[in-house]
Amino acid sequence: MPKIITAAEAAKMIQPQDRVMFGSFLVAGVADQLVDALCETGTKDIHMIAISTDFADRGVGKLVTNKQVKSVQASHIGTNKSTQAQMNAKELEIELIPQGTLMERIRAAGAGLGGILTPTGVNTIVEEGKQKFEFSGKEFILEMPISADYAFIKAQKADKHGNLVFYKTARNGNPTMAMAAKTTIVQVDEIVEVGEINPEDVITPGIFVNYLVQSEVK
Repeated sequence: MPKIITAAEAAKMIQPQDRVMFGSFLVAGVADQLVDALCETGTKDIHMIAISTDFADRGVGKLVTNKQVKSVQASHIGTNKSTQAQMNAKELEIELIPQGTLMERIRAAGAGLGGILTPTGVNTIVEEGKQKFEFSGKEFILEMPISADYAFIKAQKADKHGNLVFYKTARNGNPTMAMAAKTTIVQVDEIVEVGEINPEDVITPGIFVNYLVQSEVK
C-alpha cells in the first residue's frame, strides 16, 4: 500500500544526478505541485525524461529555467525558449528522441525488455552509434530501454492501494512512466477508499505506485 506524503516530502527525495521522469505533454497531465515543490528545493543536476520541456514558466520547464536540469531526454523542446537557449549555450545536454520511440523505450524498461527494434530514424542522425538489423529487407535500429530513479506522475483519482484513474489526455506519458521508475510518486486530485474505483476504470495498478500526494486546492 503506498504511503501518503506531501509534495515537499516528495521533492526532498530527489538528489543531484537522479534520473526523473515527468509525465506530461505541454503541461497536460503534469504533476504541477510536485514540480513546484522540486523548484523550491533548488536541487540541481537532475536528468529529466519527458515528452516535452513544456514552457519556460509552466510545467516541467520551470526546472529548466531554474537551471536545476543538466540533461534531458525528450521529443519536443520547441515551446520552451529557456531549453533552447541553454542547449545552444551548451549548458544543457539534450537527446531528442522521436516521441513514439521515446515512449516505447520507456515501456520496454517497465516491461523488463532488453530494447526495441524500430525503423524510425534509419539513415538519419538518430541511428548514429546504434546497432542496426535487417529483417525481410527492412532495416531497424536497436533502441535501448529508458528507466529512471523516480517518476513524478499526475492522476485524477487513486484508491488507497494506489490504483490510478487518469483524466483524458493526462494519460499521455503518465501510465507508461509509472512502470519504468524505481520509485513512482503520484499527485492525485482525489484519494478514495479501496473498492470505490470500478476495476474497469483502473489504468495503472497500484503495484507500480510507491507514494501518493493529495493535490492542494489553489
